[in-house]
Amino acid sequence: MPDWTKSMQQYFEYYVVDPNTWMDERRLDNIISTTVVKDNESDTLESATFDINDSIDECYIRTYLVTIQNGVRERFPLGTHLVQTPTSSFNGMVTKRSVDAYSPLIELKEKKPPIGYYIEKNTKIIPTSYLLLRDTMRAPIVKTTDDQTLYFDFVADTNDTYFSFISDLISNAKFDFGLDELGRVLFLPRQDTASLRPIWTFDDGNSSILCQDVTIEHDLYGVPNVVEVIYSTDSYQYYAKVENTDENSPVSIQNRGRTILHRIVNPEFTGEPTQDMINDYAVDALKSLSTLEYSVTYSHGYCPVRPGDCVLLNYKKAGLDNIKAKIVRQSINCSAGCTVSEKAVFTAKLWG
Repeated sequence: MPDWTKSMQQYFEYYVVDPNTWMDERRLDNIISTTVVKDNESDTLESATFDINDSIDECYIRTYLVTIQNGVRERFPLGTHLVQTPTSSFNGMVTKRSVDAYSPLIELKEKKPPIGYYIEKNTKIIPTSYLLLRDTMRAPIVKTTDDQTLYFDFVADTNDTYFSFISDLISNAKFDFGLDELGRVLFLPRQDTASLRPIWTFDDGNSSILCQDVTIEHDLYGVPNVVEVIYSTDSYQYYAKVENTDENSPVSIQNRGRTILHRIVNPEFTGEPTQDMINDYAVDALKSLSTLEYSVTYSHGYCPVRPGDCVLLNYKKAGLDNIKAKIVRQSINCSAGCTVSEKAVFTAKLWG
């Protein structure tokens, strides 16, 4: 593994992937540049755009970053994508084709379960999903051990694709789809950022690979500073009200100059609640609603992080002091410098 904070030679290699063996089949020499986008909020998690100087048929292409540092040559896969949509342009001298490509999960969106298809109650969720994926797509599936079972019959909707059906199925076990750089499908357990360990630190030191421009965004809209809870039956009524009057909170009544009310009516309790329980419920509700998500957009030289990873942001010039954040999106520019534009999110408690 090279030292990503130090100078090195970099270039890129592209290979057609054999869909039957999932191995590199032959090297391509007609690709000019590539952008690989990884986005946890997109349907297929990844996409790519290839600029080529020749025609290309539908195939899987694997992109590699090759580094040479201190005489040592190493190769790192950046993604494996299915070429789908070509666009041609001619500038009077050269024809350039821009080709869109998608992750292997696109194959799941192209097929639908049979009408009336269902999975029976008490079936193990992840092992069954593994078998469904293996039979529905060509990319390899990485096995995961998990014994959670369905509490009900899980029935496919007539509009479901295999992607939506299996995605909803594994959601019942609190898993999501993931991909590695070789295009293999992963089952990823859902985790809060607080429970993750940072695998990389971005700072503003002399050896930093972080670019200077950083954008921090947050939206205070809808964050309340007053919560009311009303619980009533035919025989009694309870009422609780909690106010954020903390001068150190940016959303307190004093600092916003107004009240923003969130009212909860008849929340669910196990058994009959007491006034103390209603009071505690109101406090907990205001704490939960006073958690704000921040997004940070920045760029850096390539290093081996991906969406879902936790990083430490220690860029004090931008007001980021040892902030633990989770990457949700990145765009890898496969050209000189291999710059990665990245978005990460973190949460902050504004009260309680």
